[in-house]
Amino acid sequence: MKLLRYFTYSVLLSGALTVSSCKDYLDVSDDLAAELTLEEVFNNAAFSKRFHRNIYSTIPNPSHIILDNSYAGLNGLDNPWPGVSDELKCAQGNVKDVASVGYTAGNAQFTRWHLYKQIRQANIFMRDAHTCGSKETGDYINDSELAQLKNEARFLRAYYHYLLFELYGPVPIMQDVIDSNATDLDFARASVDELVEFIDSELQACLPLLPDQEESSERAAAPTKAAAYAIRAKLFVYAASPLFNGGYAEAVALRDKEGKQLFPNADESKWQKAVKALEDLFTYLDGQGRNQLYIVRKSDGSIDPYASLYGINFDFLDNSNTEALWYSSKNAWGAVNGEGRERRCTPRAVYQGFSCVGVVQEMVDAYFMADGKSIDESPLYDRNTEYELDENDIANMYKNREPRFYMDITYSGIVWQNTEEQGDPKKIYFHKGSGDDNSKADNCYTGYLLYKGMCHELLNTGSFKKQQYRPGILFRLADFYLLYAEALNHVDPNDSRILEYIDKVRERAGIAKLADISSELKGNYEKQFEAIRHERRVELFAEGQRYFDVRRWMLADKDGDCRQGGKFYGMNMMGNDPQEFMQRTFFEERQFEKKMYLYPIPLSEVSKSQKLIQNPGW
Repeated sequence: MKLLRYFTYSVLLSGALTVSSCKDYLDVSDDLAAELTLEEVFNNAAFSKRFHRNIYSTIPNPSHIILDNSYAGLNGLDNPWPGVSDELKCAQGNVKDVASVGYTAGNAQFTRWHLYKQIRQANIFMRDAHTCGSKETGDYINDSELAQLKNEARFLRAYYHYLLFELYGPVPIMQDVIDSNATDLDFARASVDELVEFIDSELQACLPLLPDQEESSERAAAPTKAAAYAIRAKLFVYAASPLFNGGYAEAVALRDKEGKQLFPNADESKWQKAVKALEDLFTYLDGQGRNQLYIVRKSDGSIDPYASLYGINFDFLDNSNTEALWYSSKNAWGAVNGEGRERRCTPRAVYQGFSCVGVVQEMVDAYFMADGKSIDESPLYDRNTEYELDENDIANMYKNREPRFYMDITYSGIVWQNTEEQGDPKKIYFHKGSGDDNSKADNCYTGYLLYKGMCHELLNTGSFKKQQYRPGILFRLADFYLLYAEALNHVDPNDSRILEYIDKVRERAGIAKLADISSELKGNYEKQFEAIRHERRVELFAEGQRYFDVRRWMLADKDGDCRQGGKFYGMNMMGNDPQEFMQRTFFEERQFEKKMYLYPIPLSEVSKSQKLIQNPGW
């Protein structure tokens, strides 16, 4: 697959369209700033396509975890979620202190409410766009292309409603163009069931005109059938999960101004619908020969877990990456000699790196050992000697861990990539005086750096590459295999496919199958659910899913593997040498209140509405 940046912030009309609304969130994009009427826009093929292209501008950017282009902060369509859950400590931007300080309905910055602008723009395009232009000029829209463009707008409208649902729960459904002169511009929230039905029906209606894969390099990031099936599958998993399915008592008790119940009572049969939606995805992928994880094999035919895990993000130039179901062509990786995530995850001691994205100790402890067992179960891990260092200053804590650990975490004592090859090995430490300690306000806080997703060819010196474009993956297959195991476990814990699908992910990661080392789990709902949670935590680390998982499970305020509040730890960055560094050290008290299970609808919208009701607790 050849990806160009066609659907990033493309060159748009200068000036603003003369359409407006009394509701800010119903306005079309301010980027469309030409003094043109809608009639003038849609009578011009180039303007019509640019108007359509801007509907894509709010597709999320999963690589964007710390700073925006103005170095200020992120929003809910970036990926702040690892930094505000039990994964990362980001030392800069508006993500820095959210986990420890909290937020209110008036200052919650990771909003997605502005998606209604793009939803309205999609509605306008679907209503007003028509064929125009001519072949002679080379700038035209014919019947076939118009149908395709309108179908994409419809798909994105459904997807944006899904993204709103994921964060807020049930929200208003906007499927018509609201007249800017209308007197009633106040909208009530749909119920969970109404919203799910709407999104599902819209995606199914889009399917016939969606391609299997985009072959055109200019349209490679456009939606496909796989993307539609993936959204449907996640939608039904969310709808079956406790947060949206009777498990949040305060939400079930919520009524709108007309007395309408927005969140349903519990209905366990919804897990069967989730299983069916996931199987619809797999059936479609089977037909395309794509229902398999991305795997690189060694010469002897065995799986190479390191090459496999790395290639998920970097093999995107053709159709061999069966794991990626839908890409975003936006990316915030940047360059090691400039700005972006690559430099922010590179140690300061390595050619002007700017290490400020820390990994919390609780996440480090979650990684399995090489035998596939947890640190509490494996004989390879000894609590009595975990802090001892070898001759290379590598602690026992970091030895014999699974491949994902080494692909995801920069830890004390490691030699930085490519520095040995260029004759100046850079050994990374985080203790006092090491260059990556806590003497800077924007240090990594925990004594670990995020390494996952970084390009291993880069180095800010000599002839080494300084940057590498790759798209962000919005949906990948491992996520859905684990969701399938979860849904099956709710329907029938004795289903053999539960361990089978967990083990597909574990086998690719280079660790033993649960069926081989923990066969006693089979049929035990609680133990299997715990195994699924553990696997999702490690496999999907820093990809933006953990924040939503612990909430939909309603476990974020409970003690255990999903807690989001309380004390969090790193290593001792006040230590004066590698050995003093090696002790678990409290760095931050994090806040989690029950109301945080759902994000607050912006206070500015609720306060001026007679119909829009706020989420519980806010």
